[in-house]
Amino acid sequence: MTFKRKLGRSGIEISALGMGCWAIGGPFWEKGTPRGWGEVNDDESIRAIHRALYLGVNFFDTANVYGAGHSERVLAKAFAGKRQDVVIATKFNALFDEETREVTGSSAAPADIRSACEDSLRRLNTDYIDLYQFHDNGYPADKAEPVRETLEELLKAGKIRAYGWSTDFPDRAEVFAQGEHCATIQLELNVLDDNPAVIDICEQYNLAAINRGPLAMGLLTGKYTASTQPSTDDVRGEKSPEWMKYFQDGKPSPEYLKKIEAVREILTSDGRTLPQGALAWLWARSEQTVPIPGFRTVKQVEENCGALHFGPLENDQMQEIEAILGRS
Repeated sequence: MTFKRKLGRSGIEISALGMGCWAIGGPFWEKGTPRGWGEVNDDESIRAIHRALYLGVNFFDTANVYGAGHSERVLAKAFAGKRQDVVIATKFNALFDEETREVTGSSAAPADIRSACEDSLRRLNTDYIDLYQFHDNGYPADKAEPVRETLEELLKAGKIRAYGWSTDFPDRAEVFAQGEHCATIQLELNVLDDNPAVIDICEQYNLAAINRGPLAMGLLTGKYTASTQPSTDDVRGEKSPEWMKYFQDGKPSPEYLKKIEAVREILTSDGRTLPQGALAWLWARSEQTVPIPGFRTVKQVEENCGALHFGPLENDQMQEIEAILGRS
């Protein structure tokens, strides 16, 4: 069974699970700091995408900056001849050099948004983007209206079908929610890190809550121990940015590892693996949620897609987790 969800009030039907395409972009940097997930094999990435399609996933989320355009190009190859079967989400805001893979800045100016859209259309080899998302978590809410109106114009021009904001802040989500064709808010959300304020807005305005970090940047896969060290070109490595709370100084956060152990038994009940249980928590959290776990291999895709057969956790399991984590 593959169950479906709506992409908010756009009415576009998508699989309840999406695929996050940050990792398949490969390495890129900002001021010498890694922003990617290490080296990737494009052929394996394409095999993994095709496997996801076969297993019922039709929603793929990327950004122009992932791999400095490389993730979008990989998707274009994978979707050749299959464009009508997929719903593509990408994001804008970063400015970067595709040759050096260096992030050079950011811009939310209307002209730069339109230019970024044309660049993404070219890299994705498509004439429309299903979901176009503002990729600046902390952009001032009182300055966001021109961004929203530029997206409305792109929609009227047929360049995009819907739009949203990738932000963890309710005041920013509220600004975009006023837009007629806003369909989504993308927020960090997982069993270890809830965000009731933004979920409430998504439910109030019928916006899809696209969940980045659904597996806590890999911690909820269960493959990391206290001594695991990601590679130096991995965003989770020793030069990780300040917002990387799940990994500290290149190692998994002891605090979060402790939380995982506390809820592991519930998440792995009923035959689920740990990541499948983490995805099940997200589906039970709200009818608006659409988790987008990242992937680099066919095996990862198969495990994540396996969660679709189990569906959401039960209410009593949700309540038990809340009590254990001290949130009830």
